[in-house]
Amino acid sequence: MSRKTPELLAPAGSLAMLDTALGFGASAIYAGQPRYSLRVRNNDFGDLPVLADGIQRAHSQGKQFYVVANIYPHGAKIKTFLKDMAPVVALKPDALIMSDPGLILMIRETWPEMPVHLSVQANTVNAAAVRFWKMAGISRVILSRELSLDEIASIRQDCPDTELEVFIHGALCVAYSGRCLLSGYFNHRDPNQGTCTNSCRWEFKTHAAGTAPTGDVYLLEEPQKRAGEYMPIEEDEHGTYILNSKDLRAIEHVQRLTEIGIDSFKIEGRTKSPYYVARTCQAYRQAIDDAMAGRGLNPELLGQLEGLANRGYTDGFYQRHTPHELQNYLRGHSESGRSIYVADVQARDSASGLTRLSSRNAFGVGDRLELIAPQGNQVFVIEPGTLLGKDKTPVDRIPGSDHEAWLPLPEGMEGAFVARFL
Repeated sequence: MSRKTPELLAPAGSLAMLDTALGFGASAIYAGQPRYSLRVRNNDFGDLPVLADGIQRAHSQGKQFYVVANIYPHGAKIKTFLKDMAPVVALKPDALIMSDPGLILMIRETWPEMPVHLSVQANTVNAAAVRFWKMAGISRVILSRELSLDEIASIRQDCPDTELEVFIHGALCVAYSGRCLLSGYFNHRDPNQGTCTNSCRWEFKTHAAGTAPTGDVYLLEEPQKRAGEYMPIEEDEHGTYILNSKDLRAIEHVQRLTEIGIDSFKIEGRTKSPYYVARTCQAYRQAIDDAMAGRGLNPELLGQLEGLANRGYTDGFYQRHTPHELQNYLRGHSESGRSIYVADVQARDSASGLTRLSSRNAFGVGDRLELIAPQGNQVFVIEPGTLLGKDKTPVDRIPGSDHEAWLPLPEGMEGAFVARFL
């Protein structure tokens, strides 16, 4: 019996991200309504014409578009919800991603034909809960990140008629399935209302502050924007943990999850860059296609994902008894392992045969670069005399970001990205 190819579900905070994700292999897009989803910042889809355009672009390519409305709202938002969602539903997205039972009930009563996917925020961790949500009219359940591969397989076996979705890549919160209170406590911006400030990832300094029966007490300071504000934290015989998880990278588990019969693989990152979504979609697209063809994981894909800014990688809870080295207690900074994003490919000048680039990081003559495009990647070295500056005269180096450069690249590379091997 042949298996159905899993959906590759990519994030979008803008139309540029949407176009990039679809171009690099995504089969579906998810984007949020700022007032009712957990991503308020870097989100262009609160503008209805932009949302309409995004849905149309996805559908024109035979792809799916899901709208996220997954907050747990207070009463004020309940009063405006149906009025605000009416024009959204009229645009005919393929599903709404939701978590609050009250909002789900309101949608089911008002638009019973509208498919609803249950958000990971609902913390679904067992087959009985999946069956409950199916009875409530949910067509797909996004399983909790806290499940192991064997637990996911058991739920799939017990619930063969419900679509199941899992996260395979992106940032991990230190709270249970993202139900975090840190940002609200520190600066009154509630993560559960979509305004998280990523407090767990601030650059903390410690100051000694005496002793306590349970061990030493230290004061934490975030010096960049909150100098002089001190927060107590205790250290015991196990150490001091400052709440900074490694990022999820589960590409090594794509084959097993495909064999289990998962319907959708989800990439986190609606506030990330088009480069991020290009790299992740391209890598996971190949991993899914290889798994469906019976091929094992190509280890080069691990290196490609190392090239993204990350806090170190973990496969999360997919495997139990993860060694302590995989917890990000010591290295909370972003890492770039294999390559670094250096430029966006823009327009080609047919008269000169040169292509204009806009820099994101420095690169220069002698660098080994990778051209990352939907039609396939190419590796080349910048030869002397071929790198031109804004005025099209030869230069040895392009500094920093937002500098114009010209290179002789193949035709049809507009919208591609350039990375420099480290």
